[in-house]
Amino acid sequence: MELTSTPLLPDGFKVLASRNEEPSRRLRRLLATKPYVFGPGVYDPFGAELVMYHGFDAVYFSGYSFAVSALRKFQLTMAMGDPEKGVAPIHLDIPPVVVDMDAGYGNLFNVQRTIDLYVRAGVAAAHLEDQVMPKRCGHIAGKALISADEFVGKLKMMRNAADDLGHKDFVIIARTDGVSATEAPETKRGIQLAIDRGLRYMDSGVPDLLWCEFPTAERGPTEQFCSEIRKRFPRARFAFNYSSSFKWHNEKNPITWDELGDLGVGFIFITLALQHAAGHGMSVLLDELKNNQEAGYMALQRKEWAPNVDIPTKSHHLFTGVPYHQHVGQEYGATRLSENLDEHLEMSKVV
Repeated sequence: MELTSTPLLPDGFKVLASRNEEPSRRLRRLLATKPYVFGPGVYDPFGAELVMYHGFDAVYFSGYSFAVSALRKFQLTMAMGDPEKGVAPIHLDIPPVVVDMDAGYGNLFNVQRTIDLYVRAGVAAAHLEDQVMPKRCGHIAGKALISADEFVGKLKMMRNAADDLGHKDFVIIARTDGVSATEAPETKRGIQLAIDRGLRYMDSGVPDLLWCEFPTAERGPTEQFCSEIRKRFPRARFAFNYSSSFKWHNEKNPITWDELGDLGVGFIFITLALQHAAGHGMSVLLDELKNNQEAGYMALQRKEWAPNVDIPTKSHHLFTGVPYHQHVGQEYGATRLSENLDEHLEMSKVV
């Protein structure tokens, strides 16, 4: 673990040297060295920080969700810990962020503008789909596709716009909704349309990863798509949406992530992973509060503070970086944020 100093931390505290690695370059390195990269889907910075805390390789922001990254600052707050309470620093890698770009939000020039914003914001990768605008969710019927030629033009614009900004490592994911499209210029439909589209997109030389959106969790179409693409492009890599729209637990023979890796899938993501988890957790608490009042909240705290359970948010004081903010306040003369605060509280009774 290589650590480095930064002027944003007090003397003696360090962060991982990978902080200075370009996100897109980091993602390419991970794709090249791992069987597959997994990125849980998040919907806000809080979830992204949890993904980072628990050491996942990547973060996925879906178009269904809303998120803005604050991971670089979170790395600093964790690298300080809480000296006053004896909480040791934790050194976290910043996972590369993969972002939904829908259908490009318009024509070629909208694609160019979006890539400009994404690259300047530090996004490592983006995926573009071949639907018409306005588009539909990948698991809603009645999808219509633009022509393959128009989509290839959009892919080329993505590549050239990123390269123009000096980000040749920016990762481009091409998505086709051909399997379940009901309208397209071609006569073919279903998996054959998706395979033909995938081959056309790979012929352009642009996609780093190819993604086919499937309407069900059945393994057969996934295996067929990947194998057919690899007949012409043996080194093709794929992205796979382990979609929250499917009841994977009800599948008799669900495809495993290791099997996806063997098929050439390089990036796996669950679009709404943390949104479902948060909904479950919040619903459980709300039910407890409604039925058991204060005892319901104390039950949650007992779970958070149980021995040998790693729940980083149990101390919102630490997770949001209060010790770091106090240091910054003292260092930069913001007296209202200074460290000269001592309320003489009993540590066992506060977070």
